[in-house]
Amino acid sequence: MPTNPARRRRSSPGTTSVQPPLPLADPLSALSSPLTPVRDLEGLDELAERYPDRKVSVSARHKPLEIYSGKADQQGSFSLDSQEFFLVIAQFFREALPLRIIILMIACQRAGGQVELTQEEMGTVLDITRPKINDALQEIMEHGIVYKVRPGVYQFNPPYSYRVAEFVPATGEQPAQMIRVEQADRISEIRSNTALPERVRFPSLEAMRTAIEELRRARAEERAARRKARQEKGRTTS
Repeated sequence: MPTNPARRRRSSPGTTSVQPPLPLADPLSALSSPLTPVRDLEGLDELAERYPDRKVSVSARHKPLEIYSGKADQQGSFSLDSQEFFLVIAQFFREALPLRIIILMIACQRAGGQVELTQEEMGTVLDITRPKINDALQEIMEHGIVYKVRPGVYQFNPPYSYRVAEFVPATGEQPAQMIRVEQADRISEIRSNTALPERVRFPSLEAMRTAIEELRRARAEERAARRKARQEKGRTTS
C-alpha cells in the first residue's frame, strides 16, 4: 500500500512529528516548505519509499555552500565581486574587448587579486592581436580597475573583484596548501603605496558614472540632429 506522505512517525522516544508533503509539481515552492529532519533509520526508509527515483545516502556530511567546492579540510577558492561594478562597466564600455578582458582577468586572478597573464596569453585565449589587447588594457587601467605590478602581472582593485582564497594542489616537492589573503589588508597595502595613481589607491565608480551620462547626452544630441536633418530633407523634397 502506498505510504501516506503526511503520516506521523516517531523521530525520537516520546515525540512525534509530521513530514509535510512536498509540492512535487512545483519544485521551486518546496524551498519555502519547512521539513522535519530525518533522525532515525525508520525516517530514512520512509524517505526512500516516497522518492524511489532519488538516491538517498548517509555516506558524507553536508558541507557549507561554496562557489568552488573542495575536500572537507581544503575548501575551495572563492571570489567577491561588486555587482555595481559589473553594472557600470556594462554601461560604460562601448566595445566588447575591454569587457572580455575584465572577465578573463576575474577568472584568472589568484588569491589576493593578482592576475598572472601576459598580453600574448590574453591574446591567445581571446583570439585577439596583441596591439588590440594592449589598447584595451590601457583603457581598463585608466579607470583604476587593474594596475600593472610588473610585466605579465596585474592587480585587480579589491573593491571591484577579489579572489579571497584558493586551494593550490601539490606540485612536485611543493605540498598542497590553502592560501587566503584578507581583502582589507590588500586595500591598506594599495592605499599606502604612494607611487600608485589616486584612482587606484582610492577607487570610485563615480567618474565612470559621470562619463556614462555624458555619453548618453552626446548620443541623444546626435540622434536629435539626425532627426532634424531628415525632417529638413523631407521638406525640401516635398
